[in-house]
Amino acid sequence: MTEAIIEPDLPIIDPHHHLWDLRPLMPMFPEPRHRFIEALVPAAYYTFDHLHADVTSGHKIIATVFMECGAFYNGAYGDALKPVGEVEYVNGVAAQSASGLYGPLRACAGIVGHANLMLGSGAGAVLDRLLAAAPERFKGIRHQGAWDADADVLGPPFHAPPELYRDATFRAGFAELGKRGLSFDAWILEPQIGDVIDLARAFPDTPICLDHCGTPLGSASYAGRLEERFPVWRAAILELGKCENVVVKLGGLAMHNCAMPEEGPAAGVGSEELARLWRPYIETCIEAFGPDRAMFESNYPVDRWGATYPVLWNALKRITAGASADEKAALYAGTAARFYRIEHLLG
Repeated sequence: MTEAIIEPDLPIIDPHHHLWDLRPLMPMFPEPRHRFIEALVPAAYYTFDHLHADVTSGHKIIATVFMECGAFYNGAYGDALKPVGEVEYVNGVAAQSASGLYGPLRACAGIVGHANLMLGSGAGAVLDRLLAAAPERFKGIRHQGAWDADADVLGPPFHAPPELYRDATFRAGFAELGKRGLSFDAWILEPQIGDVIDLARAFPDTPICLDHCGTPLGSASYAGRLEERFPVWRAAILELGKCENVVVKLGGLAMHNCAMPEEGPAAGVGSEELARLWRPYIETCIEAFGPDRAMFESNYPVDRWGATYPVLWNALKRITAGASADEKAALYAGTAARFYRIEHLLG
């Protein structure tokens, strides 16, 4: 679907996208494949060329932040250190973009990698190697904690242990972030928001970002229950918003898990309809955190399930049509720049 670009001169930092090549992994998943795997098939190969084509498709994306996704690990480094390979790869992509040969975009200006915090205090050595791999761009890690009693909600690629963020060994590893001034991205599912609240209260000086509005669920055993679950989700978000060390990413709602829209990939739903579906969640998050602790994201290419890149940002801009210039500046670039410490890109 093509649409005229809304507010094409509004500067945007896209603080959440991936780069990967999943094609070698596809044979690992038996037929019939889980819906999540099928959702990724059209985007199984997403590198700098694909990212550049998306972010230069009309909206004024000035920079991006890469989010870990288990890609380009280097097994030669050993199990604990293999995520260093991903950061090395992405730092090369960032250097490619920073050369200026591809225009003013600064892709992967911030890099969020992965370290297994279940190494406890031993995670500190991994963090040091990640920092050494990209000293100017490495900003923090994500250790996803997504879990649900219904295994079909996520499918085979994920499933962290239940209550991972409450585990004492995990928290010993988490403490290593604060020692190095690093941030943490939390990806969980809506029923787990309480785990992030507990973690944020235990580490009030460590910056935490809740990804994807806390991932409201509308698939598998949650199918058709978005309206029923909304008050529960809203109450949890409002409580998390009281934690001053937490920010929220406004996006991820086009994932198949959320069923907003129900069909994909890129089902041809226009930005007006997407804005209608997403507005209650986006507006609640902004109410809870304020524009200075909220940032819009693309979550690309995962959110390709529900929207093309231009349509996705059009939908978000429709939701903020009545916001002030200062509010938009924070939501679309300022909060991301501050949280990921790339303020110099704002000029």
